Amino acid sequence: MQVLRTPDERFENLDGYPFAPHYVDVANPDGGDHLRMHYVDEGPRDGKIVVLLHGEPMWSYLYRKMIPGLVAAGHRVIAPDQIGFGRSDKPTEQSDYSVARHVGWIRECIVKLDIQDATFFGQDWGSLIGFTAALLEESRFRAIVAANAALPDPSNMERMAAANTKSTDAEAFGRWQDWAAAQDHMDIGASLAKGLAGVGEGGSIDLSPTEFAAYDAPFPDGSYQAGVLVFPSLIKPEKLIPDGLALFDQAWRVLEKWEKPFVTAYGKADPVLGWFDTVFQQYVPGAKGQPHREFPNGPHFIQEVEADALVETIIAAAAA
Repeated sequence: MQVLRTPDERFENLDGYPFAPHYVDVANPDGGDHLRMHYVDEGPRDGKIVVLLHGEPMWSYLYRKMIPGLVAAGHRVIAPDQIGFGRSDKPTEQSDYSVARHVGWIRECIVKLDIQDATFFGQDWGSLIGFTAALLEESRFRAIVAANAALPDPSNMERMAAANTKSTDAEAFGRWQDWAAAQDHMDIGASLAKGLAGVGEGGSIDLSPTEFAAYDAPFPDGSYQAGVLVFPSLIKPEKLIPDGLALFDQAWRVLEKWEKPFVTAYGKADPVLGWFDTVFQQYVPGAKGQPHREFPNGPHFIQEVEADALVETIIAAAAA
């Protein structure tokens, strides 16, 4: 496995992101040198832990607006960069990436950092991968908060299909998959400004030029972007069989018995995942009676526009 590491100077003086880097080694599936995973680690060492995990094509910069509020409330905040993203190492071949490998890497991070009594917050791929890893380590977590999140249940796919009928554009994700698969480089800042190819306004965010540039910082050129380009297609059945589907199934068998707090906070203008909250609310015991939130005009990347509300939601869930 060939691995690239983004030069540190690419991360200097990023707008709104003053956090010192921290690293944990995770296994190289090919048996070579360990991969280095980056994570933000802010707040008091004895504070209740909150784990924040990003999705595609983002990195922990997505949480820069949320971290200060959580720290001010006394929480210790851990925000990893998934392998292939942010300051973490970047395998150069698209074949190096799979759902099973990413679940394993995040699970290894959770164990090596000895995360206990924590609240997990996931969005986009931060939920598919992150929730699976957290549920396989369920004794370490006291609550889960889902924001524009999803987790397929291979044993009950009709539930997801029924909820998908509520999407304002059920074909949006497919167009995004097709576009990403055809690229050899992604200008992430420009993609986010335009709303991700095929997704439209529900996938766009209104940021300054320096903020958009920060989303491009991890990727000096296309050779660093194998993970970014392949991620949308990792959910395709032929890439999930057998290991990814088995992991999702394991996670849901834990989730269907999960009685600890499970709270949803969704941007409903998101055609990709703005509808999946109903699946969690209906089939997760711990979601019953929770103060779920909806943001009618909220986009896919809800962290950028509703940071304060999400912080309030996490704090309440962690205290329940």
